[in-house]
Amino acid sequence: MKKLQIVLLFFSFICFNSCGFYSFTGADIGSAESYYVSYFQNNAPIVEPGIDRRFTFALSDLIQNQTSLNLATNAANADLIYEGEIVDYYIAPQTATSDNVAAQNRITIVILCRFTNKTITDGSADFEKRFSFFVDIAGTAQPVGAVLDGAIEEIYERITQDIFQESLANW
Repeated sequence: MKKLQIVLLFFSFICFNSCGFYSFTGADIGSAESYYVSYFQNNAPIVEPGIDRRFTFALSDLIQNQTSLNLATNAANADLIYEGEIVDYYIAPQTATSDNVAAQNRITIVILCRFTNKTITDGSADFEKRFSFFVDIAGTAQPVGAVLDGAIEEIYERITQDIFQESLANW
C-alpha cells in the first residue's frame, strides 16, 4: 500500500509540474515580461466618439487577462509594443426590403496594428497588419446607444482576439 501511495504521489507531481508549460490561450510570450499598448487614435473618415479609447482599453485588458505580462508605462520599457490606429468606421445598408428600405445595416471597423517584439532581435515576429470585423443590425434599429455599444463590443472582441492570436499564439 505504501508503494502505491508513493507511485501516485510521484505521478501527480509529474502531472502538476508539466502544467506550467501549457497555456490555455496558446500564448507564447517567450522571454517577454512586459507589454505596452499605445493609444489607437481614430483616423477614420467618420468619427464615432470614444471608440478609440474603448479599443485601446479592450486590447490592453485582453492581453492582461490572458497572459502573465505586466503593463509598462511607456514603450521604451516594454518588451512587446502594440500601436496603430482606427482607419475605417462605417455603417452601410446590406439588404433591402420591397419598399427600398434597408432591412439590415452593417457596422464595420478596420484597425491598423503595428506589433513589435523587442525580445526577438531579427524582427521576424513583428508585423503591421489591418484587422477588421463587422456586425449586422436590423434596419429598423438605430445605430446609437445600446445597439451601437453592443455591436462595437462584439467587433472589438473579435479584432482584439485576432491581434492577440497574430502576435502571441503560435498555432
